[in-house]
Amino acid sequence: MKEISIGRMPSQIRPKNCHLKCAIRSCTIALLFVIILIPATSQANLQQQSKAHDSEVVPQPAMSAVLSAFDQYEVVGMPEAHGMKDVDDFILSLIRSTEFPEKVNDIAVECGNSLYQPLLDKYIAGDYVPFSDVQKVWRDTTQPMCGMSGFFEQFFPLMRAINQRLPPEKRIRVLAGDPPVDWGKVKAFGDVGKFGSRDASIASVMEKEVLSKHRKALMLFGSMHLFHTIGTAVSIYEKDYPHVTFVITEHRIFDSDTSDSMNDPFARWPAPSLVLIKGTWLGALDVGQFWPPEVKMDQNCNVEYVYPKELEKPLEELADAVLYLGPRNLSLKESIPADIALDEDYMMELQRRTVFQFHGATARTIREVNRQNMSGAENPIDVIPNLRTIPKATFSKPCLESKRGSGGTQ
Repeated sequence: MKEISIGRMPSQIRPKNCHLKCAIRSCTIALLFVIILIPATSQANLQQQSKAHDSEVVPQPAMSAVLSAFDQYEVVGMPEAHGMKDVDDFILSLIRSTEFPEKVNDIAVECGNSLYQPLLDKYIAGDYVPFSDVQKVWRDTTQPMCGMSGFFEQFFPLMRAINQRLPPEKRIRVLAGDPPVDWGKVKAFGDVGKFGSRDASIASVMEKEVLSKHRKALMLFGSMHLFHTIGTAVSIYEKDYPHVTFVITEHRIFDSDTSDSMNDPFARWPAPSLVLIKGTWLGALDVGQFWPPEVKMDQNCNVEYVYPKELEKPLEELADAVLYLGPRNLSLKESIPADIALDEDYMMELQRRTVFQFHGATARTIREVNRQNMSGAENPIDVIPNLRTIPKATFSKPCLESKRGSGGTQ
């Protein structure tokens, strides 16, 4: 509680014609007024301070805070491998912590084709598996970004090495959450969907391999699979397993336009930090403050920027904490590993898959792919553009050109 500062009393300033009795009476009245005023003022200060506490955001050391969350929750979910090097570096440090195996039994990953779970189990357990075979786990998912990820090129070998240092009862299992897609059977647009819904697949793996067995798991997925809202993987299994998942997101685009550190609400926060957001000003903000809208394109190449209706709510209804890793405009993006970029056969296969997954997508030549990769290497800063300032024609033009080149058909 703040100290109440009482200045000079009115009776201390004597009019020249005031008698002593008058002065004493004045002092007595003034003191009685102060005695009455102090409790009222103190109560007002307590109420005001309580309101301030409700909106206070308290950064905690991120590593210990994440590990401590496993003491109260069965599952901790956080984002990974979406080009954010700082987030991925934090995860690599987290799993190398000596405390991690004491807290966690499983790690469920977005970039893992569940078709290859038996192969993955053998590799992570330390059995001999050719690296070119186990690469299928993360290179042959439904998501092109997984196949380009430098994070997972390190993550899986690292987990294998960590387990080799642990006694059998402490070894960590890695669970592939993506649908069991067989790319050899994908021949046309829409075939990928036949292998199942991504969020349903993730929820099924979590229920079968983690929650029903009362194990502890770290979930590494994009936030849109983790949020406590309709349609996400977490929300699907929360129908039967409520209140067991602690969802962490990162502040994404919140301060990406802040050039004045004096106005940056995170300026004095240590990095890395984790902050609980329930009942805070941060949690009260809508998700549009943190995430850019989705780009939707129909078969006629019409573009729309939208937020799913289930996300039109305060952040605190979607997540439990925010991970802060430093100023957003200083964040680093993840580069493409050389062994991926130089693998022309695989890069062309990714182009083939893209055509079967996205409306208006066209396969690029290896020269075009290389040129784009080279251009992306010029700036290591992870810049997230403000989509609302980008003309929609930027996205629709390639689609329209493709339609004209194919005689108006897809």
